Parts: sequence; C-alpha cells; structure tokens
Amino acid sequence: MAGPGPGAMSPASVTCRDPRERVTNSRSWLMRRDSALKAEPNAAHRAVAAFEKSGVPVRVITQNVDGLQQRAGFPERKILELHGAARAVTCTRCHARSSMDEALARVTAGEPDPPCTVCGGILKSATIMFGERLDPEVLSQAMAIAWACQVFIAVGTTLQVQPAASLAGIAADGGARLIIVNAGPTPYDALADEVVREPIGTALPRLLGTLGRPGPDGP
Repeated sequence: MAGPGPGAMSPASVTCRDPRERVTNSRSWLMRRDSALKAEPNAAHRAVAAFEKSGVPVRVITQNVDGLQQRAGFPERKILELHGAARAVTCTRCHARSSMDEALARVTAGEPDPPCTVCGGILKSATIMFGERLDPEVLSQAMAIAWACQVFIAVGTTLQVQPAASLAGIAADGGARLIIVNAGPTPYDALADEVVREPIGTALPRLLGTLGRPGPDGP
C-alpha cells in the first residue's frame, strides 16, 4: 500500500467553475499528458500476479492509484483501490466515468479542459482528493477481507495514513499472520509476525514463493 500517486488535483480545481480555476484545470491536464502514468509494473507487481495465477486465493487492497497491479496481469475484480484510479476520470456533476486515455486524447486534439460528454460537467481524475472521504463500500469490503484473511502482507507503507493503516491491525486481531515489508519502522511492527526491510522488488517475490510452497503436511 502507498499514498496517492500522479493524477491528483487540488479540491478547488475540481469544484470551482471560476474561469481562472478552469485555467488551472487545463494546466493539470497538460501535466498528465506529458508526464503521468508512464510507470511500468515491476518485479513485485509481477510476483503478485503470478502468485494469484498459481491458484492461491489473493486479494489486493491498495492505496496506489497507478493501476500497475492490473497492468501486471492481476484480475481487476480482485483489487480494491482505496484511493481511486488515476487511469480513469469521473464527472463531478453526474459521476459518469471514462478512461484517462480518452480525456488526454481530447486534450491533445485541442480541448484544453475537456468537459463531461454526458452532462458537460467538470471532469477530474477518479482519485480521492484531499478532504474527500474514502468510498464507504470499498472500505467496508477491505475491512472484511482483512478480518477474514489468513496472511496479510503490508507492502511499502508507513502504516500511518488512516483508515487504511488500520487494516493491518484488523488482520492481526482476526488471527492473520501479519507481514510488514517496508524500508522504515511502522506503528504496527510490534503486532507483526515478520518485519522485512529488504527492497520490495526482491522481498515480495521471495515471500510469495515461500507462502506458495506446500508444507510437510500438504498445502
């Protein structure tokens, strides 16, 4: 889990209809077109996707908004994006949803601040902005999964951003084996069964390989 990535906009830029704010919005689209969403999945993303394909029941709960786990081949239906998705856009008025690629294509074609094609409202990236609450349904599902899981691996997070950080405690309270993979200490290290300080790209593939290996009495 990690914090929001590229694609975030200030609350004013998505709620204010003042022409000056629409200029700010236009600049945000240009920044996305020129620099955002160019990252590629790494060894950790690919390891999680391969682990799921091996038949182990896996769910991904992420604070990342980059969609890299999906691009690595992990099924979309098994991912909960707590902070939304930067590869999609949504209308602030009617909530119609479409792809970021489509919106950026319109910017490239000459629309400085493309409006919603359904109602003409303001489009924004489909991410949770500062001051916005997490989707309660998504959060509820994440809490239920954390409580019911057998192994909970918190990867690349300081576990300080609530309520997402509390999922580690919920998993531990539910009896799960808690593994924390992070470069620095977290508030939940004392609850963890294992704390790993190795780089994520090497630590996660190794951990998943161990978890997927049957024990002496079978899987």
